[in-house]
Amino acid sequence: MHEEILPGSEIVRAGIEDLKQGCETVPALLVSIGAPRLRRLGLPVPDTTFPLPELRLYEKLREINPDAAHARFNSLIRRLVSFERAAECAK
Repeated sequence: MHEEILPGSEIVRAGIEDLKQGCETVPALLVSIGAPRLRRLGLPVPDTTFPLPELRLYEKLREINPDAAHARFNSLIRRLVSFERAAECAK
């Protein structure tokens, strides 16, 4: 599968790299949310992910921009789901 051409691939790729380095970033938290499904799709998601990633992601987005945290959270989740669905179709 060529996941680099799928929608949202850049954030998933960045999240996997950040997880490998132990960095708690927006992409790493997003990948932590989708880790089980991403692993089933064959992506090299590290075994160590962040606990309570949904809450931590929302809090991080709230720190960046409190007024847009909810909309940004939903947008990121939609990107993750879009990537996962496209990856399933590409298999």
